[in-house]
Amino acid sequence: MAGGNAIRGTRVGAGPMGESERGETAPRERIAYYCASGHVTAPSFASGAEIPELWDCPRCGLPAGRDIEHPPAPPRTEPYKTHLAYVKERRSDADGAAILEEALGRLRASREL
Repeated sequence: MAGGNAIRGTRVGAGPMGESERGETAPRERIAYYCASGHVTAPSFASGAEIPELWDCPRCGLPAGRDIEHPPAPPRTEPYKTHLAYVKERRSDADGAAILEEALGRLRASREL
């Protein structure tokens, strides 16, 4: 008598994988998406589902659209900006000089006391 374990060599979920056990699958449709690199991807969606306008290309990561003639343009990457660069966008040199002079005036006034 070998073993004694009747389910030896099986695992949970093992067995016939037919629709009789899992139920009917939902009707599906494949939608093609095209990226700017020329890749085509066709994910499947349930027939009644809302289809997104954009899909990320699994090969290059660029956004892909449903129009083969006019795929979406690659996103523009902004270079890293320092805090000073953001301040210079909001204030002119004259504003900066006025704020500096005001701060220096307060500092000089506090030293005189």
